[in-house]
Amino acid sequence: MSAECSSYLNADKVLVSGFSCPQMSGDARAVYCCGFQDVKYCCDDPHSFFPYEHSYMWWLSVGALVGLSIAAVVLFAFIITVCVLCYLFISTKPHSKLDTGLSLQMADSETRGSSIC
Repeated sequence: MSAECSSYLNADKVLVSGFSCPQMSGDARAVYCCGFQDVKYCCDDPHSFFPYEHSYMWWLSVGALVGLSIAAVVLFAFIITVCVLCYLFISTKPHSKLDTGLSLQMADSETRGSSIC
């Protein structure tokens, strides 16, 4: 089994002539034409040819980095906000105990015994 990689223009706009896979100097299992429109090579995966230029993948990487950077900034801002709110909550609490309006007292044994009869 073999595949033909057709001629293509590389990133420098130089014509690269077509070749057959597997190549004489390459791996015998690399029987498929893989890569992009501007970079082709032989490989062993039949689903590794992408019909766009290699530079497209660079823009995907830049977009992913920008998205992850924005997510990191939002997460950092959220953590800082939670810390500030916790500090404000703790520092503005009254330092004395609140009066609940009830004064609870222990009943002694004499008072309990006389109230039962």
